[in-house]
Amino acid sequence: MQNGKANSLLAKRERLINRLRTLDSVLVAFSGGADSAYLAWAAHKALGTRALAVTALSPSFSAHDREHAESFARHVGLRHEFIATREFENPLYVANNADRCYHCKTELFDELEELAATRSFAALAYGVNADDMKDFRPGHRAAREHRVLAPLLDAELTKAEIRELSRQEELPTWDRPAAACLSSRIPYGTSVTIENLSRVERGEAILRELGFRQFRVRYHGELARIEIAAEELSRALNAQMMQVLTERFKQLGFTYVTLDLEGYRQGSLNAALKKK
Repeated sequence: MQNGKANSLLAKRERLINRLRTLDSVLVAFSGGADSAYLAWAAHKALGTRALAVTALSPSFSAHDREHAESFARHVGLRHEFIATREFENPLYVANNADRCYHCKTELFDELEELAATRSFAALAYGVNADDMKDFRPGHRAAREHRVLAPLLDAELTKAEIRELSRQEELPTWDRPAAACLSSRIPYGTSVTIENLSRVERGEAILRELGFRQFRVRYHGELARIEIAAEELSRALNAQMMQVLTERFKQLGFTYVTLDLEGYRQGSLNAALKKK
């Protein structure tokens, strides 16, 4: 990394740590992904036991992601707890309109606020970063309404910078593939159900078992649309692999199995919103 960029990155890191040190205590919404993991680490470094990383469990949070969150917390020595969220009891969430994430984050922050009040924590924080503002993020509105801090965003840290800082600190999440809740695999307007999320989760477990790293299984009713990172796509397009994928996904109950030729990209289902 060039000296100018390195110095700028170091300045952002110090800005983040210094901001966290101004807090009496903080609850960090921690999913186990690269961004929330770095924020949880930074809060731990700045505040020690006055920082608590909290992971929300619901049908939209995969068993794989739970294992990663637990492993990271043990590795770093975070103070860490799980809580249950009940977004599936909200028909506005289940309806899966374009504001689904707003209802999900509202439920999360309601639960975190209650925990903070009970345990006398002074602030809430979550891991939104500067790059996230370039995409459709209704959850950020819920964060503003609940006065949840966004320390990574305030420090103007991008996704790539967070990964580089994580690498420098030897955090195991520095190169972890991008993750998101299972509900993000369901097109807007299609109800989110435990059944279709389970099918997606089992499909992604198959891809992981077959050695793929960055992917999504997008649920379109009878059709599974598989997105695989461009650098891995040629392996997926091998005739033998296509046959394996077809057989395994049909066993999950899908009638049609497709590989998306554009490959993996975050927020691909938001493309439908831009046409409206």
